[in-house]
Amino acid sequence: MKNRSVPTDIMLPHVVYQNVSEAITWLTETFGFSEHYRYGNPEEPNGAQMHLGEAWIMLESARAGRGSPKQLGYGTQSLTVFVDDVETHFQKAKSAGAKIVEDLHVTEYGEHQYGVEDLEGHHWLFSRHARDVSPDEWGATIAVAE
Repeated sequence: MKNRSVPTDIMLPHVVYQNVSEAITWLTETFGFSEHYRYGNPEEPNGAQMHLGEAWIMLESARAGRGSPKQLGYGTQSLTVFVDDVETHFQKAKSAGAKIVEDLHVTEYGEHQYGVEDLEGHHWLFSRHARDVSPDEWGATIAVAE
């Protein structure tokens, strides 16, 4: 069965913002996300669902027991989104004034990526596979034989 209200079958992270309406605008203009829906007051929504390609997220309003990194004073998680053209995405985010925390580079584990913080201090990685690398080639220990 499919559910049009939750159109992802793998994972749907929930990310907390002090102002969901402002976050919708920022994520759209800076990262290229598209709004799917919002709920609560249309002008000051309690939450929203957005996507960038096949990457889906839920935005939630900050409330008791749930705050953004900006409110808490420290990061709470990191989100990785895979994009087809990471170079163009990097330039767009940088031009929009996003806080770049990791310049565009190729990692030892084969990803072409950059790190950025959003308006509330959430850490994002935008990435594209650059090459196929076995985890043991860069020092990881594989728990289960492939």
